[in-house]
Amino acid sequence: MSNGLEQRSDFQKEYRRLSAKRLGFIIICSVACLILSIYAATIGSYPISLGEVFNSILDAILGREPSDTGIYHIVINLRMPAILTALICGFGLAICGVCMQSMLKNPLADPYTMGISSGAGFGAALAMILGIELIGGAGTVANAFIFSLLPALVILFLSKFRNATPTMMILCGIALMYLFNAATQLFMLIADPEDLSSVYKWMIGSVDGTDLGEAAVVLVVAIIGTVYVQYMSNQLNLMGLGDESAKTLGVDVERKRLILLMVVTLVAATIVSFTGIIGFIGLVAPHMVRGIIGTDNRYLIPASGFFGAFLLLLSHLVAMTIAQPTILPVGVITSCIGGPLFLFLILRNSKEVWS
Repeated sequence: MSNGLEQRSDFQKEYRRLSAKRLGFIIICSVACLILSIYAATIGSYPISLGEVFNSILDAILGREPSDTGIYHIVINLRMPAILTALICGFGLAICGVCMQSMLKNPLADPYTMGISSGAGFGAALAMILGIELIGGAGTVANAFIFSLLPALVILFLSKFRNATPTMMILCGIALMYLFNAATQLFMLIADPEDLSSVYKWMIGSVDGTDLGEAAVVLVVAIIGTVYVQYMSNQLNLMGLGDESAKTLGVDVERKRLILLMVVTLVAATIVSFTGIIGFIGLVAPHMVRGIIGTDNRYLIPASGFFGAFLLLLSHLVAMTIAQPTILPVGVITSCIGGPLFLFLILRNSKEVWS
């Protein structure tokens, strides 16, 4: 009897220790995002002090007349939109990645491998090169959003009529990714140099050039998607045990998976339509965090979101400074960092994490 009580006490202590570690990691990542945001606002072709950044932000929050309109314009109208976009998009892409990986039980699932990003690239190429706009006046953003939804619709169609397994879903996404990439490259071969340059920059992905209105749209969609995915975190935990085990525990696996797929597709499609294709955040961030705090989605979802936000903002900062005065597209940096890092993580502990 006493041994049973001791084991229960040890289990409770271990659970509290692990929960504290997970919460601590989330807090550290969120604070790191805040600190890096303030620091990033000081970096650029025109150096600005921390005090001037704080004053400009306070002026904007309080709605008062800025003491220096030039610095205020640089901080609030030029740098902050890109910083906020990087944070929001990094958070959203990481949430999409962790949800896709958990519900499909596949560490390679993310918006890119599911064909969402490639579909958006195809839609953008149609608008930029051929001038085909599905919604008149909305241009590239509308095309990218609509075509990024097509892979999800195809997968939903297959799921309804073929009872698609998680493996079939991700293979279908990869097949669609290759098809969209091939069609986009074909358009690029016939494009004039100016349009080719625009498509190429969009295909790499960048958070520069966005405004606060666009960041607000992405923020609203990301919040809605995050709230729902977090609400479904226990269901995702059960789905991670395997379809049969989850069904035994009362989870309607097919229905939940399709709903989650639609939600994360809408989030990823909204992000990609404004920023272009930013790779590896949805793939690397959840995988790194999973190796640190484990696979419990109740903690993994917010932790991956904040870590993804930090990772994308850090990449944006590197893109701004590594080749000054030229600002590189952030997608170049995420790929350079994410590729080797992800390979290292796979070689080190992917089998242990997903066992």
